[in-house]
Amino acid sequence: MNYRMLGNTGIKVSEIGYGGEYLEGKNAAIVVKSIQKALDAGVNIIDIFMSEPNVRTNIGRAIAGRRDQVIIQGHFRAIWKNNQYARTLNIDEVKFFFEDLLHRLNTDYIDIGMLHMIDNFDDYKAVFEGEIYQYALSLKEKGVIRHIGLSSHNPKVAKKAVDEGFIDVLLFSLNPAYDLIEDDGENGPLMVKNDLFAGDSSYTMNKDRSELYRACEEKGVGITVMKSLAAGVLLAEPRSPFGKALTVPQCIHYALTRPAVASVLVGMQTPEEVEEALRYETMPEEEKNYTAVLAGTPKFSLNGHCMYCNHCLPCPSHIDIAQVNKYLDMVLAEGKLSPTVAEHYKSLTKTAGDCIQCGACEKRCPFAVPIVERMKQAVSFFGK
Repeated sequence: MNYRMLGNTGIKVSEIGYGGEYLEGKNAAIVVKSIQKALDAGVNIIDIFMSEPNVRTNIGRAIAGRRDQVIIQGHFRAIWKNNQYARTLNIDEVKFFFEDLLHRLNTDYIDIGMLHMIDNFDDYKAVFEGEIYQYALSLKEKGVIRHIGLSSHNPKVAKKAVDEGFIDVLLFSLNPAYDLIEDDGENGPLMVKNDLFAGDSSYTMNKDRSELYRACEEKGVGITVMKSLAAGVLLAEPRSPFGKALTVPQCIHYALTRPAVASVLVGMQTPEEVEEALRYETMPEEEKNYTAVLAGTPKFSLNGHCMYCNHCLPCPSHIDIAQVNKYLDMVLAEGKLSPTVAEHYKSLTKTAGDCIQCGACEKRCPFAVPIVERMKQAVSFFGK
């Protein structure tokens, strides 16, 4: 299993994480076997937003005796009311169901306390200017939660929390379809449909989402990923907006090549599904390659946009071209070179100044990025 730093938290998380959503309704034995199989394979992060009592109890059984091996993302605001999941802004309900989570998991702390599903600015204001955020801060001060996170589907809302320094971790819905469509106001990405890209319009990377990922990278906010498969829509050719099906490994790989992403949380219901998801760790790179599907779709205008996929490599000068492009994009987006980005760039073993302008990378790039020119541009900003 490969591990990545989760932003500036100091936590290393497995790049494949456990999305617990589909464990709801499963019997205890299946839940325990599935989670323990994942832990045995090195998965060390699990997201628990579900408020249903039995699934929380079953997950607690699965991690019994192994609490120190698990990074838990536990959510505020998710409650169980009238025998169903709901969200709340009532502080008493928030407290009751967070304490319930601790009790059912048989733990006295949660690694990442997630402010659950804040997708509009009304909820944002209610949470961050009200009692819920203050409650989270008080728990962090006591060590009951170690870090504060936010889950959202809305890039503008999420970026506001990042820019204001409220969060350490972002749980965000991320996949190539969402990244290439416009967002529906305050409600996050439009529903992915098979005719979403019909017509004569061309599409490129969504500006708000690109800016969010760069902001997270620059400010050290780690991203954990939900909705990487767009609820399975991307896996079936008749339903895929690209006209071609992507595979689970391709969707995972796409997410892992975005800036600031540390872990992709895959929903796994059985030990067999755990095994299938973990194949990503050992399969050949060519089986993870998503670029042919995206680049071969004529409705998208991706030419010139670095997708950080590293298909330009190998570089004879051993430059990490994707990382150089990532930091350059941050500078271009901000319109200035921040000290944080400058430090990140400075830490690279090889920089744009080591480019010998051979052009081999450009021949391999599926998105026609003018890499040599971008290396020159990076030198002009970073000085080397």
